[in-house]
Amino acid sequence: MERVVVVVVYDGVRLLDVTGPLEVFAVANEQGGGAYRSVIASPDGADVVANTGTRLGVDVSLADVDARGATLVVPGGPNWLHTISDAGLLASIRRLSQQSARTASVCAGAFALAAAGLLDGRRATTHWELADQLALRFPAVRVDSDAIFVQDGPVITSAGVTSGIDLALALVEADLGAAAARLVAKHLVVFLQRPGGQSQFSVRLAAGQARHEVVRGVLDSITTDPAGDHSLSALARQAGVSERHLTRLFNDEIGTTPGRFVEKVRVEAAQHLLEATTDPLDVIARRTGLGTAETLRRAFTRVLGVSPGTYRNRFRTSGVSVDR
Repeated sequence: MERVVVVVVYDGVRLLDVTGPLEVFAVANEQGGGAYRSVIASPDGADVVANTGTRLGVDVSLADVDARGATLVVPGGPNWLHTISDAGLLASIRRLSQQSARTASVCAGAFALAAAGLLDGRRATTHWELADQLALRFPAVRVDSDAIFVQDGPVITSAGVTSGIDLALALVEADLGAAAARLVAKHLVVFLQRPGGQSQFSVRLAAGQARHEVVRGVLDSITTDPAGDHSLSALARQAGVSERHLTRLFNDEIGTTPGRFVEKVRVEAAQHLLEATTDPLDVIARRTGLGTAETLRRAFTRVLGVSPGTYRNRFRTSGVSVDR
């Protein structure tokens, strides 16, 4: 049975948002007879230029696409503001989504789905840097800023860039089964199910966002010296306010408690040490204020959803030796 995948492209689309999923479907054909047929469609049927300057060949115009029973994929691009202001593009996406069996977005492609009204009342995700803006612009969307991809009914949204590969693998698994998806992932040398969520890629998202001067000062103090004495009592004394008032300010300004923020900053500091050094866990725990290796393990699992060892293996090096 032929499975049609319609990929929407436009000038400025992010190249990997397009090619990542396409490669997954192509390998599924090569390795397991997936019978996917990819159709590249642009607003006017003309070739487009991706964000990298790469020209992408186009098969058909959006107006001429018949997406009945197909999978619709909407990639994102750096200039998503321009994308969501293109009424013609949004109308085409809306029409094709209504025809298709399922609709998927990659990274900032979620903005196009949201602007087309396709995410109203649904849970969705996008790149962690853009999650707050998606939630602010489209309050009817229930944004999950940590998920790698989210399915809500026939609509599937994925996080940043390479997560389009994760999403496509999930679609292959739904179509052909786990064994076929595992074979594709193995061939592409990627995870069938990536460990952890987007939190492991964020860098001090809350720092610097507070409006209140007291909170900004405390945030600066914590982030510049993660291993310092950042107990609630110490932070309150430094800020010149009561512990209760400081806790209330933190909740109002950044949506968390001082203790949880301190833990996230310390975990972030530990991430950098895991990436850049060969220090054992107990040394890293002391250097970041987490105390013991066991405390470090518990904090990592709580904040990032992965162990320190797993994180180090994933992010310290690509494993490739380069001759100099």
